[in-house]
Amino acid sequence: MYFRIIRNDIKKSKLINIIMMLFIASAAMLVSLAAVLTVNLFGSIDTLMTRAETPHFMQMHSGTIDRSRLELFAEQNGNVEKLQIAEFLNIDGAEITIGENSLAGSVQDNGLSTQSSDFDYLFDLDGQAINASDDEVYVPICYLKDGTAKVGDRIRICGKSFTVAGFVRDSLMMSTLSSSKRFLVSDNALTALKDSGSVEYLIAFRLKDQAGISDFETAYTSAGLERNGPAITYPLIRILNAISDGMMIGVILLVSLLIVAVAFLCIRFTLLAKMEEDFREIGVMKAIGLRVSDIKRIYLSKYAALAGLGCTLGCVLSFAFKGMLLENIRLYMGENEDAGIAILFGIFGIVFIFFAVLIFVSGVLRRLRKLSAAEAVRFGTTQEKASKNRRLSLSRNRLMSTNAFMGIIDVFSRKRLYTSILIVFSIAIFITVVPKNLYNTLSSKDFIEYMGVGNCDLRFDI
Repeated sequence: MYFRIIRNDIKKSKLINIIMMLFIASAAMLVSLAAVLTVNLFGSIDTLMTRAETPHFMQMHSGTIDRSRLELFAEQNGNVEKLQIAEFLNIDGAEITIGENSLAGSVQDNGLSTQSSDFDYLFDLDGQAINASDDEVYVPICYLKDGTAKVGDRIRICGKSFTVAGFVRDSLMMSTLSSSKRFLVSDNALTALKDSGSVEYLIAFRLKDQAGISDFETAYTSAGLERNGPAITYPLIRILNAISDGMMIGVILLVSLLIVAVAFLCIRFTLLAKMEEDFREIGVMKAIGLRVSDIKRIYLSKYAALAGLGCTLGCVLSFAFKGMLLENIRLYMGENEDAGIAILFGIFGIVFIFFAVLIFVSGVLRRLRKLSAAEAVRFGTTQEKASKNRRLSLSRNRLMSTNAFMGIIDVFSRKRLYTSILIVFSIAIFITVVPKNLYNTLSSKDFIEYMGVGNCDLRFDI
């Protein structure tokens, strides 16, 4: 019986039901994608930072350095597991040319580094620790992403020629928000170029207890050790690595929530309209003794079918699009070791949308309990209370046609119903306008200047 009722009702209003199903499918797809991308992003970051043994605390320092004093501090501090002092050779962007592309206009602080000995390892795109030969350079991923470099290109650094052998997956400086980028070279190449740039030291610590990072940072500062440069901690590194793709996930999640709201409003509007159309039949069913729960089940079965079809379509679409959206995460972070968990979270998101639709429909159908069978059979519609606003009187109307005036009266008499339509249009405009404006804001030169990178030909840092 339920199947026949659903089939007949869908045939009767095909367009409305298809639109509702597409809204549910869009909501399910976006919620599933947001869940899959979030789990993959943080899983990939944790996998990369664990394998690379990212420093828990890192201090950049320009100038002379007292290694013995740093080693003594590390020995005396009970929370220090490892200390590593690495050299980062700052090179002017004008001295680096990749193929035909000069880095003279780059806002990044480009520098040369070698493979770390104890921790903070640098990987290639296959996830293997890099050992560069004397004529090879491994370039930061950001220059692959923007098309500046590709494998096999000739790169000139301070007059010396090298070959681009691959790209560096750097857990410490890979984020686009990090101002420094490491080019990986061999020990011999770094020694040969040392006089062509300024050396900056990366003083890195691995701690036994990550919970004590804040206390360790305070102890390092209090000891008066080298800190002529920025310091960064493990949690901040994790946030920096996540923020670029995290913004995309945030926009997807925001849009998905708004589409869920639109879907619910559309369901509410069409369900109330359908109930009003069926009031006489509902009244007859109540009059012959049919329980409210049985009447609700008739409507619920239809929306359960629409939600099931929409969520199934959303699941298919989410798996079709997730590979494309995961490309950037895989490029920068590598694969997530717990990819199966991400799929489970995506399916959970789709199941959540399905049950949310059913719960919402059930909530709307509660008004069936207040419906009088006698009034429904007699009038065939709900009996709204008369409006107390005497200004809306047809006899006093002199400004518009009778049809337009009666339409306005109908809107005011059923405010909740027409408010749903207004909210749907408002959310639709928000979904269309906000992501585009966000993109225009972030890509604007004025925004970059506001963030502190001025539009200039020459910059001095003191």
